[in-house]
Amino acid sequence: MCRACFEPSADHGQSHFCQCGSPDTLAAMRRIEADISRRQMMGGMAAVVGMFAGFGLAPGQGRAQVPGRPILLTNLRLFDGADLSVQSGKEILIDGGRIAALPSAGQGPEDAERIDCGGRTAIPGLIDCHWHATLVGVSQIAAMTQDIGFVHLMAGKEAGETLMRGFTTVRDVGGPAFGLQAAVDRGVVSGPRIFPAGAILSQTSGHGDFRFQNSLPMMPSDPADYATRQGMTALADGEAEVLRRTREQLMKGASQIKISAGGGVASSYDPLESLQFTEREIRAAVDAATDWGTYVCAHVYTSTGIRRCIAAGVRSIEHGQLADEDTVRMMADTGTWWSIQPFLADEDANRYTDPKAIAAQRSVAEGTVRAFEWADKHKVDWAFGTDILYGGGEGQGRQLAKLARFMSPLSALHRATGAAGQLLAMSGARAPYEGRLGVIAEGALADLLVVDGDVEANLDWLADTANLRIIMKGGRIVKDSRA
Repeated sequence: MCRACFEPSADHGQSHFCQCGSPDTLAAMRRIEADISRRQMMGGMAAVVGMFAGFGLAPGQGRAQVPGRPILLTNLRLFDGADLSVQSGKEILIDGGRIAALPSAGQGPEDAERIDCGGRTAIPGLIDCHWHATLVGVSQIAAMTQDIGFVHLMAGKEAGETLMRGFTTVRDVGGPAFGLQAAVDRGVVSGPRIFPAGAILSQTSGHGDFRFQNSLPMMPSDPADYATRQGMTALADGEAEVLRRTREQLMKGASQIKISAGGGVASSYDPLESLQFTEREIRAAVDAATDWGTYVCAHVYTSTGIRRCIAAGVRSIEHGQLADEDTVRMMADTGTWWSIQPFLADEDANRYTDPKAIAAQRSVAEGTVRAFEWADKHKVDWAFGTDILYGGGEGQGRQLAKLARFMSPLSALHRATGAAGQLLAMSGARAPYEGRLGVIAEGALADLLVVDGDVEANLDWLADTANLRIIMKGGRIVKDSRA
């Protein structure tokens, strides 16, 4: 309010009644504030772009659709992500960032910009359903000790490389990815679409408790630890605290909630077989997520832990390689999704020196083979993910190629395209992007790849990104190396 509102009148000793609170004045103030905010944002965005460009992270010179002129991909074979077959005699019409139609060869509109795919195969953009966008590009010690600005810059660099590996969408299941998501969506840096979970919810001593033992006991007046302050994890004990931490992630924009409901292979404190969060605590997270129209996914390996999660309403099991067959059957009966990673204790696996971790890793690898077998036998809904942490992101495509050891190449691709898109759709209105993902179908978002390689014979071509001749995201060509 203005000063005159409180100054006494010289004539009557009464306060003046100014117009600073009138609707017209308030509307004018809002216009002024909006203009100031816009100018600040434009200046700030220019500074951010300059900073990222200096780090090698500025968006590439992708080729966008000419306004008013659709793009027509011609001379191609087509795997649509849903049917386990490769189709011929079709073209792909793209308009406004979406797939407008799949006309028969030679039947596309004359005014379209034609792109000859040279007889190669078009497939949907790949989806990694278990990714950690801000934790994959740095070592664990760097993630927990370095300046958070460095961690985020490295995440931006890794995001561009993720897109160039053909992964146009990732479901982030733990880490401070909201800023990266905003930067990608605004075109500040290049990267995949991100479905963020935000901080991993963990109980004290759980899989997301990264504190050192010398920080215990934690007292009410103690500040939050580094991982909590930076949004990597959120510690919660008891239903009320789980509700609070879940709602905080939803407030930040989480498309799904991630909890740790069991131990990990290399966890510092929690054994692999440990149960984490009571059923009532898990139910609190589920209730909060359900109220916002989304779901909870849970890190857990064992049958007992999986059954507890299912009973509490968890919709997606992350890992789960130590499940017995009855538990897998329960997952199928309840419509619970399974996010399976090809943990095979092979050349791409993490290296451990602790005998307990080595034994646990071997047990999980054996369970991975059974997981693929039982998921198929009992018709469980499942999708592909990698869970690559602390370096090694370049192996993302190789991890997908490994699925072809257990199923047909097209079945494997389906788990990283059409099936993965179905899992993402469970976010409902909390999904950051409107439109179908993982399929080449009318109305779907135009995320697709044109690849060198016989997709029906093998997935070996995934090991070399040179085989990805065209990468398109949202109708924009971010890579074209057909020549």
